[in-house]
Amino acid sequence: MPLPLLLLLLHSLLPISLSQPKGTLINCGAVVESKIDGREWLPDSSFVSGGGTPKTLNTSGLVPILTTLRSFPNIAGRKYCYNVQVYRNAKYMVRTTYYYDGGINGRSLPPVFDQIVDGTFWAVVNTTEDYVNGMSSYYEGVFLAQGKTMSVCVGANTNTDSDPFISALEFVILHDSLYNSTDFKSNGLRLVARHSFGYNGPIIRYPDDQFDRFWEPFWETINDLSNANVSVSGLWNLPPSKVFESELTTNLSQSIELNWPPKPVQDANYYIALYFADSRDRVFSIFINNVPYYKDLNVTEAGLVVYATKWPLGGTTNITLTPSSGSVLGPSINAGEAFQVLPLGGRTLTRDVIALERVKESLENPPPNWNGDPCLPRQYTWTGITCSGIRVVSLNLTSMGLSGSLSPNIANMTALSDIWLGNNNLSGPIPDLSSLKILETLHLEDNQFSGVIPSSLGNIDSLRELFLQNNNLTGQVPNSLTGKSGLNLRTSPGNSFSAPPPS
Repeated sequence: MPLPLLLLLLHSLLPISLSQPKGTLINCGAVVESKIDGREWLPDSSFVSGGGTPKTLNTSGLVPILTTLRSFPNIAGRKYCYNVQVYRNAKYMVRTTYYYDGGINGRSLPPVFDQIVDGTFWAVVNTTEDYVNGMSSYYEGVFLAQGKTMSVCVGANTNTDSDPFISALEFVILHDSLYNSTDFKSNGLRLVARHSFGYNGPIIRYPDDQFDRFWEPFWETINDLSNANVSVSGLWNLPPSKVFESELTTNLSQSIELNWPPKPVQDANYYIALYFADSRDRVFSIFINNVPYYKDLNVTEAGLVVYATKWPLGGTTNITLTPSSGSVLGPSINAGEAFQVLPLGGRTLTRDVIALERVKESLENPPPNWNGDPCLPRQYTWTGITCSGIRVVSLNLTSMGLSGSLSPNIANMTALSDIWLGNNNLSGPIPDLSSLKILETLHLEDNQFSGVIPSSLGNIDSLRELFLQNNNLTGQVPNSLTGKSGLNLRTSPGNSFSAPPPS
């Protein structure tokens, strides 16, 4: 059943800032900074990991951020990520923009691919309908920054038939009050619809909306369009005052029916906010798919918003505004927002992420898909990584042609039970791994490791298999290893020990 609704009036005005939206704007594929409508857009090379190819489009008449893009190789199961510095615990509107001009991949239709934020699957990007209509596509969500960085990735799934791409990426800090009935530590919000009802002009955005949210026009010829002649500001969620300059209404005591959101939605819970203001008091009830949403709502020029935090929807949605008994005026509506409540997939434990990043830095040629969250989503786990929940439990990079050294930070991944790095070209000392209390298997054979074998390896009670043959190790094999019961120890052939290794 639908959860209880909350009604917020203009009793408590919220502070309004007229400054530019604060955040990071990335013009994907661009090579220089640019200023568009007074806002600074940055080239993407310092944010993107996983490569990709910047491209410039020759289509005339495009807005500046659509003239460039970055495309990525179509390799199923590989994600390509943008990593952006953020303020921990700040709430961000994240928006991605895509424009396909037909010449990116040499195919007549754009690719369909996945979009990921941190470790959470966000949406399937399908721009086909907009492409046919000569339009760009955008996807918007609201997410909490749970660390000092956030990642947004595009990923090639098994249905992707050509190179995924992206045109622009925006991170905009939102006011603490916006959508704050949502538990952002557990959920994100994925925009489904945001409309200004009774309005048929261009999209309302910055500077009318201080956060540059997009309010698309929505009008129905079966209802009256009206200039509302009210001035509303500071309303909950801070909708722009411009959306209250028009409305869908009827001056007769009859109902209004809307198919909104305009497109069918998948079965899920939704955050729904409906905005109202009128110079003539109107009293009516709201139903969604014939289920009561709010009874006898009294709309005045002060303005109000009615919202539900988790309202179940699926398929086509019908909103009905029905005049209350005795009302001489019909209902009205100014604006609406609908978000799918998106349960977060989690994030790999920070200490494991940091440790893997240090391991990546110590390798001269790390696996190309080591970007974004290591463990999540599951279909995009890093090569060689096995996870249990949000912990990395195994690292297997055997025979991958790796060179470089092994970072001592690997010892911070305390859930590791198996490390397989054999048959590569790794060099330098073997780090102290004694903090890996549940390590069972350590394979470092057929590399170029040098120096002595750390005696602390013998202090790992769980260690059952240690392969070190065919390296450049020196010194002696520690007694803590040669006398360790139940250990399968291999140190020869190869190596240059000062005393013969145990047979």
